[in-house]
Amino acid sequence: MPKKPFGQEALIPDEHQWIVTPLYQYTEFDNVWIGGRKQDITFPVDHGFDQNDFTIMAEYGFHTNWAVDAMIGFTDLATRAWSTPPGSVRHTRGLSDTTYGLRYQVWNERTAESKWTPTLTLRAGGIYRGTYQKDFPFAPGSGGVGIEVEAMAQKSFGWEGLAGYATVGYRDIRSGANSQLFATVGINQKFRGVTLSAGYRHQQSTTGFDARATGITGNTIVYTSYVKEINEQFEAGIGYTDKHDRHWQFYYQGNFDGRNTGDKDTYGIYVSFPIGGKRGRD
Repeated sequence: MPKKPFGQEALIPDEHQWIVTPLYQYTEFDNVWIGGRKQDITFPVDHGFDQNDFTIMAEYGFHTNWAVDAMIGFTDLATRAWSTPPGSVRHTRGLSDTTYGLRYQVWNERTAESKWTPTLTLRAGGIYRGTYQKDFPFAPGSGGVGIEVEAMAQKSFGWEGLAGYATVGYRDIRSGANSQLFATVGINQKFRGVTLSAGYRHQQSTTGFDARATGITGNTIVYTSYVKEINEQFEAGIGYTDKHDRHWQFYYQGNFDGRNTGDKDTYGIYVSFPIGGKRGRD
């Protein structure tokens, strides 16, 4: 599901501040891993998968070091793979998985006494399935209902403007899909208002089975929300914070390995609008 990359959720709104973030994300892929085997899905037509996600995230700082957040959106996924008749368009669309949570910032490196202290934020929340077809091949979400916990950190290094980020989390899906582990790690380099970021992303289901291509030419597929999906990705982006503390971000995420998932290229753009509060966000 779309979310802010590069560990940015380690930063929380000021007390009595809203941050509203509309986000658009486009994903495409012409190859998939069925089990551990990579397969081209553009035969007999030169078309794979296209996915569009429109999301809005709202955050509110209700007390010192405390914030709540919620994210809701719309998703549309279309493909000509595994369709009947061959080459016809299959699609699923509807509400994305909705998330909501509570964040607590344990440490803030700006105000910490020790130079070794990172910014560290903990989050606990829930996830509720969207209205798309959750058993659609390579569906646009987990299709489940559950809870999630996450730790997010940022840390500046000695070199001016150089920083690192890391996140780790677990989704305990109670119905409709498999539980998941996810993590990221990477670096940021700031040049005044511009930030360059690059890192590694990992996401996997903790249990499940492999999807299966069937038919003489593999032109049908057995896929449910209980497949064991694994994504290994790199990510990169450029962000800009203007004089009004609005943060503009473009990012790219690409698979270099996986299991029961698409060989995806993902492009995203968003802007965060702070409303109220006293402290700026760099």
